[in-house]
Amino acid sequence: MNNDTIKHLMSQNESATVVTPITTVQLPGATWQPIVGQEARDLVKRKQLSESEGQAVIESAASILARGVAPTEQEQSHRTGLVVGYVQSGKTLSFTTVIALARDNDYRLIIAVAGTSNLLLDQSTSRLHDDLNVDGPGRYFRWSVYKNPEDNDDNRRSIDQEFDGWRDPGVPSDECPTVLITVMKHHRHLKKLVNLLKRLNLDDVPTLIIDDEADQASLNTLVKKERESTTYRRLMELRETLPCHTFLQYTATPQAPLLINIIDSLSPDFVEVLEPGSDYVGGRTFFIDTHDLVKEIPDDEFSPEEDQSPSPSLLDALRVFLVGVAAGWVEGKMKDGTNRSMLVHPSRKVARHEEYKIWINHILADWRSNLKLQKDEYEYVELVEDFKHAHRNLSRTVPELPTLDQIMGVLPSVLRYTRVEEINTRTDAKTPTIEWKRQYGWILVGGQAMDRGFTVEGLTVTYMPRGTGMGNVDTIQQRGRFFGYKRPYLGYCRIYLEQGVLNAFESYVEHEEYMRQQLKDIRDGRKSLKDWKRAFVLDSDLKPCRNNVLQYGYARGRYADRWFIPNVGLDDESIMTENRDIVRTFLSSLTFTAGPRTDERDTARIHHVSHEASLSQAIEQLLIPYRFTVPRDTERITGLLLQLEHAIGGNPNERCVVYRTNPGYRRRRTLDDDDKVPTGNLFSGPIEGYIGDGRIRDRENVTIQIHLIDLMRGREVVANNVPGITIWVPKRMALDWIAQEQT
Repeated sequence: MNNDTIKHLMSQNESATVVTPITTVQLPGATWQPIVGQEARDLVKRKQLSESEGQAVIESAASILARGVAPTEQEQSHRTGLVVGYVQSGKTLSFTTVIALARDNDYRLIIAVAGTSNLLLDQSTSRLHDDLNVDGPGRYFRWSVYKNPEDNDDNRRSIDQEFDGWRDPGVPSDECPTVLITVMKHHRHLKKLVNLLKRLNLDDVPTLIIDDEADQASLNTLVKKERESTTYRRLMELRETLPCHTFLQYTATPQAPLLINIIDSLSPDFVEVLEPGSDYVGGRTFFIDTHDLVKEIPDDEFSPEEDQSPSPSLLDALRVFLVGVAAGWVEGKMKDGTNRSMLVHPSRKVARHEEYKIWINHILADWRSNLKLQKDEYEYVELVEDFKHAHRNLSRTVPELPTLDQIMGVLPSVLRYTRVEEINTRTDAKTPTIEWKRQYGWILVGGQAMDRGFTVEGLTVTYMPRGTGMGNVDTIQQRGRFFGYKRPYLGYCRIYLEQGVLNAFESYVEHEEYMRQQLKDIRDGRKSLKDWKRAFVLDSDLKPCRNNVLQYGYARGRYADRWFIPNVGLDDESIMTENRDIVRTFLSSLTFTAGPRTDERDTARIHHVSHEASLSQAIEQLLIPYRFTVPRDTERITGLLLQLEHAIGGNPNERCVVYRTNPGYRRRRTLDDDDKVPTGNLFSGPIEGYIGDGRIRDRENVTIQIHLIDLMRGREVVANNVPGITIWVPKRMALDWIAQEQT
């Protein structure tokens, strides 16, 4: 969508109901053309976004909706989309805008599957009410909202009446409310919703389903046992109940949805990658660009299940946080409705949360008492000295930090009014809702309840004395509540992490950026995700996601001073012919010379070599089109190509060395019982007078050897001139990856 179109849409009179079709732009992969109407325009205005950010939000929403099922679709049709953002980057704003745009385009039913707890469901429902102005004057003509609806006659009758209004040509569309249902991602609530919908006529009801945090709880955790987990089954029943719908999966960690079986109903057809606003700070800011903001919790303090007393790093984190709160107090920010918060994330075990809360309350009480002492008493002097260190720490990143005297002057009030709250479900208790406006300073202690979807207002200091656990990168990344729109107060932010978790976040940055670029290429190339080769850059110490949702495993690799030697065997004749043609065309594009004599026995066995091929040329003309037929080889070549493309990203002029082995001598290889040449038999090994194929390589550049061999079964030649490609990767191109081949 061009800027002129968006400006026109955004500048229309608020009271007007004029809608403008998006016809001047070809949205990537669009199946229909949405219109941008009053709901979407008003939402962007209410959010008070800058002109450029408002343009971007509407453009992205239109692109997402346009690749789903058109609201005018007459036949049964389902589409699944994946929407990927950064953690805490504005995914909720994206899907509320998509919802508003769906209303503009006469979607009659919208279902938001939001949160695995009452706390998260309430948070999402409240946000939708606010963003869509659901409770404004006369808005009942636009929206009819249900939260965790029961399967009863009252709800059935009400929703039926609302759908009947859409069916009556005498009722203006402005008087036909869109039914908006928010439902917890829990099998009991989903079952009630499915039973309710089954009692309705939905044949002419275009529907949008939003699955927030789609990689959590939605996926089938029993897939390896050839069964269906309960929540997954309920989502399948929900989709089966709705004849025409678009199912949008929103997440910041898409690894699991991308690696599930591509024939699964939750495997996405298309993808959108969200771009954050200018004030967003994420992994690159914290872990690559600004090292002063991240602090390592020393190993000798890290015994998360055995600590008997607060560690020095916890005390340091509390002081740094309180100096920040005091600075806001001095500047009068405690009166402007904002917050400063600290998150303490010690363990997934609830008992540890209570222990930390008790420690923190005792620490704050001791500091309050010490501040009442005479200024020459030891405890008071020591307290001031400790806060001086914290003040000096923050002053490195906050140039206009109030003076230490100013900080100490308001510190008694800060300690008195900073609230400490435990966020979890102890026994059968409900996870508490934070009433942010009650205090300026908050210290939240918790674990899993604050991992996904939970927003911590004004978060500045995070203290996380826990390890990587199972090493699943999606789980680790979702703990990053410290990401978000923090640019205006970034200098006050500090993150305290155990070394392993710190390393994991650093590794994740490269993984995330590379994965996002791959998904953008899929989006912009208008390709289906079903056809995408699944491969990621990922540190060998980490896993992409939990294994229990993956029907197919994945290969891991890292080529460095190593050969890739695939299987060569008797394939279908059409495949062998195609591979011969690919190799012949590639070889004909190069100029070869006789290489150095590597075999003293026979001059006919001298290899021919070309130093002129670009690595890009070899990838595009040889390695990508060439058909590897063994699944293990397919996974490994996919990972290897990822390494090579990563190297080209750093240097587009990368060269490679290509050897045509023994052009004057016909090699023969015997097939095994599976009609394959054993991998170890493809190379000619070192013998007297010959150094062996494995040593024919360039140590600094990629080396490709092309072997043309005759395949033998016993003494009979069963195939001639069958190509085999081997690839040497130098150490400087080392890169950890995973790759998955689905059958």
